[in-house]
Amino acid sequence: MSELIYNFAVWVDDTSWSTMLHESYYMYNWVESTHVLTLMISLGMLFLIDLRMLGWAFPDVPASKIADRLNIPMMVGFTVMFITGILLFYAVPVRSVQSIWFRIKMVLLVGCAINAYLFHKRMNESVSSWDNDAKAPQRIRNGAMLSLGFWTVVVICGRFIAYDWFDCGYPQPAFIEFVAGCVDGQTRF
Repeated sequence: MSELIYNFAVWVDDTSWSTMLHESYYMYNWVESTHVLTLMISLGMLFLIDLRMLGWAFPDVPASKIADRLNIPMMVGFTVMFITGILLFYAVPVRSVQSIWFRIKMVLLVGCAINAYLFHKRMNESVSSWDNDAKAPQRIRNGAMLSLGFWTVVVICGRFIAYDWFDCGYPQPAFIEFVAGCVDGQTRF
C-alpha cells in the first residue's frame, strides 16, 4: 500500500504545476500563510461553539444562536483551509505521504469529520430541549471535547510536518518506517 501511495505522490510531484508551486518564490508562502490564517478563523469559531456546548463560554447565550452566527464564517474558513491544504500537499506530495505526522493528521481529519457529522446531527435533533441551558447534554459535550482534542492534535501534527525528524531519508526504527510509509530506496524530497 505504501508503494502505491508513494508512486501516486511521485506522479503528482512530476507535474509541472506541482513543481511551479513548490519552487515559487511567493505563491507557496501565500498558500501556506492563507492556510494558517483560515485555520485560525475556522478553528476559532469551532472552539467557541465547542466551549459554549461545554458551558465554559457564553453560558447565557442560546447554543443555537452561537452556532447559527458562527457557522458561516467557520465554513468559509474550513473551505479555504481545505483548498489550501490540498495545494500544500500538491506542492510537496512525496515528503507529505512519507511523513508520520501527515498520516496521523489525515486519520484525525477523518475522525474530525465523523465527529462533526454526529455532533451536528445530535445537536439539531435535541437543541430545542436544552438550548438555553448553560451546558449541553453529555453526548454533545463529549463531542465538543473530542472536537477540541482532535483539532488540537491536528494542528500540532501540521506543524510537525514542516519540522519532521522522522524523514524517510534518514535511518529510522522499523516501526516508524512502516507508519510513515517509507519505501526502501525510493526517497525523494
